[in-house]
Amino acid sequence: MAAIHELLKQVQDPALRARLTEEFEHITQNKKFGLVFEEHMPECTPLYGIGIKKGGTVAKKSAKISDTYTVLKINKDLAMCRNKNTGITEPIKMSDLIAVAEFGEPIFPYLEHIDSVENAPESDLWHTLIEADNYHALQLLEYLYGGKVDCIYIDPPYNTGARDWKYNNDYVDSSDAYRHSKWLSMMKKRLKLAKRLLNPEDSVLIVTIDEKEYLHLGCLLEEMFSEARIQMVSITINPSGAKRDNEFSRADEYAFFIFIGSSHVIHPRGVGEEQEVRWWYLRRTDYASRRGTVKGGVAQFYPIYVDDATKRIVHIGNPLGPNEDRHSVPVIPGATAVFPVRDDGVEMNWGLTGDSLRKLIDEGVVRVTAGSQNQPYVFRYVSANYKQKIKLGRWAIRGTRDDGSKIIVEVEGKVTRATTVWQNKWHDAGQYGTSMLHQIIGPGRFNFPKSVYAVQDTLRFFVKEKPDALIIDFFAGSGTTLHAVNLLNAEDGGHRRCIMVTNNEVSDAEAKTLKKQGWQPGDEEWEKFGIARYVTWPRTVCSIEGHDINGKPLKGNYIGSDTPMSDGFSANCEYFKLGFLDRDMVSLGRQFREILPLLWMKSGAVGRRPDYLGEEEPQMLVLPENHFAVLVDETCYAAFAKRVQECDNIQSVYFITNSETAYHEMAQDLGIADSYQLYRNYIDNFMIGARRDRI
Repeated sequence: MAAIHELLKQVQDPALRARLTEEFEHITQNKKFGLVFEEHMPECTPLYGIGIKKGGTVAKKSAKISDTYTVLKINKDLAMCRNKNTGITEPIKMSDLIAVAEFGEPIFPYLEHIDSVENAPESDLWHTLIEADNYHALQLLEYLYGGKVDCIYIDPPYNTGARDWKYNNDYVDSSDAYRHSKWLSMMKKRLKLAKRLLNPEDSVLIVTIDEKEYLHLGCLLEEMFSEARIQMVSITINPSGAKRDNEFSRADEYAFFIFIGSSHVIHPRGVGEEQEVRWWYLRRTDYASRRGTVKGGVAQFYPIYVDDATKRIVHIGNPLGPNEDRHSVPVIPGATAVFPVRDDGVEMNWGLTGDSLRKLIDEGVVRVTAGSQNQPYVFRYVSANYKQKIKLGRWAIRGTRDDGSKIIVEVEGKVTRATTVWQNKWHDAGQYGTSMLHQIIGPGRFNFPKSVYAVQDTLRFFVKEKPDALIIDFFAGSGTTLHAVNLLNAEDGGHRRCIMVTNNEVSDAEAKTLKKQGWQPGDEEWEKFGIARYVTWPRTVCSIEGHDINGKPLKGNYIGSDTPMSDGFSANCEYFKLGFLDRDMVSLGRQFREILPLLWMKSGAVGRRPDYLGEEEPQMLVLPENHFAVLVDETCYAAFAKRVQECDNIQSVYFITNSETAYHEMAQDLGIADSYQLYRNYIDNFMIGARRDRI
């Protein structure tokens, strides 16, 4: 209906315009059952840093971003532009214009490297922060991970009326008659894309909200996810309550959980009469304990034979020498020989010698469960030298080994049923959100961050048994979600990956100050105070490296852990800014360097991001450390295929060719399931996606 209002404004005859407006308002008085809002409201995004060109869509920097023009021609520093609403043509200085992307318009994104933090050079796990409008970032993420995401956690703007978010680059406040429609329209467009990201077989969407929009959001989620199961949980985030004049003090907020496919809550285990300590993974997880290193030595690389029918360990083989091939060990009929091999093919060590493992098997404290291709069975055990010293803390108990060293162990006894009302002191957003963020990056940079433990517990209910889960937050704010994912990984040795998306907006107060100083969006002095660069990225770097923004070690320990915050996390993260490419340049194959980071992410963001610095485009790139390969010159296919087949861990292949027939022939010959045709696959994705999203 908002689109109708825009069209009515274009009627030149005042009397006719007034009559049509009256009739339209009369028609819209009829009420419908369910959620009714202006869902087709126009939405535009300013594209700072994008060049102005003939035929492009632009807006004046000093006017509303939704008041758009088409560039008819450019003469030096002057552009002749036609207003899309009025049809009036006028000359405008190039310096006064900004490129604009309208909703439903195809875009061709790339990732511009801004920065990185590497605190685990031996690890192939890389998180990602993308600075972008989240709608366009979601379009990109659908190309990269459509149907592959395990969990999406978002904390969108609550639309309190306090100018806490923008629509069409303008702050929305309580005086805006379309305030709720704008919010719902914004959310629906993004949830539509988010739905296509989630794994339809088993995934979860988590959305937090307060009382201002929870009723509207609930109706919207019921409409968009009619096939899913939905629950709402109340989380106490301010035990003393936020003061409200003449009203009840607000102590909680809400979280909607949308269960997709077989997704379900994994309830924590609490302290009861049946107490057992955590079952430890037998295969070492840290890269420093791989085969051939001093840690563990040769004595801890040996075969464990599992009977394929009974799933029991039937034999433990002798350790292999440094140069012995694991595939040469003796065969036991009906049994599988299992070695400590990661999913990426890296040979590790077991955490115990064969003699120690035999003793634990005799004591009945070894479990065998299904594994993956490289390690078809997973082994877990309870340490025999364990003195239990119980001190309840969250979902875990603290313990000490005989040698006095501290560990955090999880109770494997009585199940504690999680309810729809959470009243946990560590979910206090003041103490474990605001105060923690102040310690890391200083006060005044961000208001009302979530408790990192509230987010950690929320995620744990769904990804506890998914150590390789992919988690996305496209309203990343201060970066609490990635912080929580790192806590989960540190807790259980997981390899979960987090992708955060946030724009680089400054606050309303900061914007007024910067404008008085003569700065505007896109200027470096303005951008450095945006949330991505001023809050999200500094927090990410500091929490991973274990220091504050001044380089001083963080104080204290994380709850439930004896590990100091100053130890940081064994993690790495890349920081990108979303940019946009010219379709014609992509079609001509002249954007290889710009596309390369996308191929790295699409292949799983494994290992350090590759960066091609050559003058000319390469004929091919074979990157076993990143698990993918790219054929740039199809006439070199024979040499390319030979190199790929010599590598054991190439899992994704990209063929740059205009011939669909040649692509299918090469892909079929090579036989790697994850094969893609560039740049056809890339261009079609965004062209088709734009048409689909306009519907």
